[in-house]
Amino acid sequence: RVAERLLQLPQAFGYTQEDERVLLTPMASGGAEPIGSMGNDAALAVLSDKRPPLFSYFKQLFAQVTNPPIDPIREDIVMSLSSSIGGQRNLLEETPEHAHHLVLKHPILRNDEMETLRQVDQGIFKSHTLDITWPVTDGPEGILKRLANACDEAYDAIRAGRNVLILSDRAASASRVAIPSLLAVAAIHHHLVREGVRLEAGLVIESAEPREVHHFATLLGYGAAAINPYLMFDTVDDLVAKGRIPDVDDVTTAQKNVVKAIGKGLLKAISKMGISTIASYSGAQIFEAVGLHADLVDRYFTGTASRIGGVGVEVLAQETLERHARAWILDAENDPTEVGARVEALLPVGGMY
Repeated sequence: RVAERLLQLPQAFGYTQEDERVLLTPMASGGAEPIGSMGNDAALAVLSDKRPPLFSYFKQLFAQVTNPPIDPIREDIVMSLSSSIGGQRNLLEETPEHAHHLVLKHPILRNDEMETLRQVDQGIFKSHTLDITWPVTDGPEGILKRLANACDEAYDAIRAGRNVLILSDRAASASRVAIPSLLAVAAIHHHLVREGVRLEAGLVIESAEPREVHHFATLLGYGAAAINPYLMFDTVDDLVAKGRIPDVDDVTTAQKNVVKAIGKGLLKAISKMGISTIASYSGAQIFEAVGLHADLVDRYFTGTASRIGGVGVEVLAQETLERHARAWILDAENDPTEVGARVEALLPVGGMY
């Protein structure tokens, strides 16, 4: 089942050959984010014709001083990746209920850890999974309907006593397309804020989309407490099985190296703003949107700085549908071997130009 989905999902979620070769392979091998160059000369996402992910429309803000606000390497004693899931209590009170939290040492959850969290459904903690996919037959307009329903479902789940909300796109298939994970978490986060119940539950993202440090930083910055990039781990497992990870021959080591690399990258990202803990970064929205329509930003990314307008929800939905259609290009009647060969051949090389 995993092998079959590895043929379609990378296409549907915008993976490229570059992601596997230049990003995931070094991370799985050395446990550090690869360094490609000094500086960033990538084209703006709004000007690219490559259907870039929504993450690419956001730029990280940083403290504009002459020296780093925090050195995450030499001052690691004050840095922390620990995060907690559960309802938040009044800061001005001190009660036993304040300790009712699931504490995670790292915001990145491996697939087995995600399944453990999903089974939490008794005592203090109760989980609820929200589907963040919509039917392909509904077209681009379907994304708005599903977002609205997901927001209402999240609110109803909290009212019913659920305090661990899992936003999942595992239902993505030939007939269902996934909402961009950043759009889903931001929409639900702000809806719960407006309804006055945001602090009563933690948001967990189970998505095939994130694989870069910037992807995880934006998801955390817009309300996520933990993230399970299941396709990234499945891809790493596949690379190990094919012998393409230097000096690593078991999936456990490769996965731990990837998590370690992402952790280092996250610490670097938060330290640029003088923040030392992921808990302080979560929901802080320390980004600037470049090339997104004002209506989109105001509704789903409320409070985010945006000086240049651009694409709206309809364009994002259309590009998502195009990637999805490209992934499931052959009928089920065709030879599975032939399907795999063609889909792998269609995986984009990568780049923004």
